[in-house]
Amino acid sequence: MSIRSFEHHSPKLGERVFVDPTALVVGQVTIGDDSSIWPMATVRGDVHTISIGARTSIQDGCVLHVTHAGPYDPEGHDLSIGNDVTIGHKAMIHGCTIEDRCLIGMGTVVMDSAIIHSEVILGANSLVPPGRELEGGFLWVGSPARKVRPLTDEEKQFFSYSAGNYVKLKDRHLAG
Repeated sequence: MSIRSFEHHSPKLGERVFVDPTALVVGQVTIGDDSSIWPMATVRGDVHTISIGARTSIQDGCVLHVTHAGPYDPEGHDLSIGNDVTIGHKAMIHGCTIEDRCLIGMGTVVMDSAIIHSEVILGANSLVPPGRELEGGFLWVGSPARKVRPLTDEEKQFFSYSAGNYVKLKDRHLAG
């Protein structure tokens, strides 16, 4: 696996974390227990911090990055992803907050300072513009993302199922 320090910061991985050998995790990154980083994903905490919770899955080809502090953005933007989150293939997640129990669709872009509250399904290829806040408990789709309807109880149960399924799959990978 490609886990690299940058300057004086090294990634910190929890227990039983799986990072695919083709993925890159670098710098100020913390990954919670039982989480997984799949092939060709990049988690680059070189200019600010990235925090990924427990039982969270970052799928193939995702790019996770942050915004540095500078003259145009004095504090920059870190990236915080909660527990039991599934981030679909090729998503671009940048300097935002994603709370617990969310499903982020394939090809989605979430931009700086956006906040996705707990229990959101964000449809494939959606765009969450900078500073946008998505209310929890709803399906959001589109570019820009718009609230479509409340989630069903079955959809809310899927968050735990998806997280658990990826925990089992990453355990199989870790076992060789």
